[in-house]
Amino acid sequence: MNNVLVTGGAGYIGSHACKALRAAGFTPVTFDNLITGWQDAVKFGPLEQGDLLDRARLDAVFAQYRPVAVMHFAALSQVGESMQDPGSYWRNNVSGSLTLIEAAVAAQCLNFVFSSTCATYGDQDNVVLDENSAQYPINAYGASKRAIEDILKDFEPAHGLRHVIFRYFNVAGADPEGEVGEFHRPETHLIPVLLDAIDGKRDALTIHGTDYPTPDGTCIRDYVHVCDLVDAHVLGLKWLLAGKASQVFNLGTGSGFSVREVMDHSREVTNRKVPFAEGPRRPGDCTKLVSGSTRAETDLGWRPERSTLKDMITDAWRWHQSGHYNR
Repeated sequence: MNNVLVTGGAGYIGSHACKALRAAGFTPVTFDNLITGWQDAVKFGPLEQGDLLDRARLDAVFAQYRPVAVMHFAALSQVGESMQDPGSYWRNNVSGSLTLIEAAVAAQCLNFVFSSTCATYGDQDNVVLDENSAQYPINAYGASKRAIEDILKDFEPAHGLRHVIFRYFNVAGADPEGEVGEFHRPETHLIPVLLDAIDGKRDALTIHGTDYPTPDGTCIRDYVHVCDLVDAHVLGLKWLLAGKASQVFNLGTGSGFSVREVMDHSREVTNRKVPFAEGPRRPGDCTKLVSGSTRAETDLGWRPERSTLKDMITDAWRWHQSGHYNR
């Protein structure tokens, strides 16, 4: 059997991963509580509704499908919210992941692909961030993800649970074929918020901080197309199924773009003005996050072919205009 349990498979990245898994010959089994995910996004395999804190429900799903691996995306992921309500991040992200990991071990499903984040590195300006960089998260979101990484590392010698951890940078874009895309409620990611402002669905984009020590005063981030990102997850799954050792991979392009640069590219792609307002910095935001690693390329053979701002914004704009889900 080629079943893969995909937690958070009804969400933005998870739904794209399900499509990539199906194309690679696997059957993605989505496990999602549908609090932030969308049932309409589950198109490539069965949906099992449930919560990661419900061990009995997880045990039943593992017993029914006997997956060869887990691909774990389900998490709360808003930096600002994590600063205001850290308890929910430790409860949902860490306790939920521990319950999932224990259920996987009990079911002898010992291949685990984990969606982590560059937020575990914190704010390290002028530092080339690779997989060996020190981890100093500055918000509860990043701290919760680092804790899950530590759990996985502890479970390998104790239980034989091998893992691939992906620490990725800012994910953007949408499926070029328009089957799935990005839609959060509330929306907090820069590109869809920017496109909402362009399209009149909100009054303006707020630039959170214009006094950062960057060339134009706004934050710099490394953007990765969601389709490139999930291709890496399939490669990571195959890495584990081939019996290779546990590994950590950064997923980024090595090129950073400021908020104002993303705005400029969006104006070019849409041929529309970007209404915006300037606001103060948000707690928990760091100045610059850019990957300095080539490990995914050299070890996995990963090539982020669609991760240009033009492609990411073009695909996101096409999806934005498609009348998807329940806007």
